[in-house]
Amino acid sequence: MSGQKAVVLCTALLLSVKSVAAFDAQTEGAKLLQRDAEWATLASEGRDVEKTASYWTDDAIVVPPSQPIAEGKAAIRAFVAGSFNTPGFHIHWVSEKPVFSPDGNLAYLRSVTTTTFPGADGKPMTVSSRGVTVWRRDTDGQWRCAVDIWNDAPQAPGPAK
Repeated sequence: MSGQKAVVLCTALLLSVKSVAAFDAQTEGAKLLQRDAEWATLASEGRDVEKTASYWTDDAIVVPPSQPIAEGKAAIRAFVAGSFNTPGFHIHWVSEKPVFSPDGNLAYLRSVTTTTFPGADGKPMTVSSRGVTVWRRDTDGQWRCAVDIWNDAPQAPGPAK
């Protein structure tokens, strides 16, 4: 190997090591939480299926409680459209505590959510839930949700008998 090629190779290796070492979880966590909060506001107020679905990866899966899994963008669009078209539907969540993979390209957040929709009697009912989202940094550098799963929050214990 020529001296010039060795210098180029060493420089490339140092730059790649430096970029991994330069990952700042605190700064990136703030960015991810901000992106998630924008998504929550959009879902809560926007009613724009395409914009809301754009926060998921093309190969994402959504695992709602007591419903079929929505896998892939087309199924997720249909899930979002169905939710938005439900009279009285409203959703809002708050996420916290981002945890990153060592390379900084995957992360997960946990969240609490309130969802309002018509109950069996047709009257609005609000359900509290908790969830986990797995996020992936896509090739364009943008964070998108790859896995979205939630379940009902535990019920508060009733009065002692």
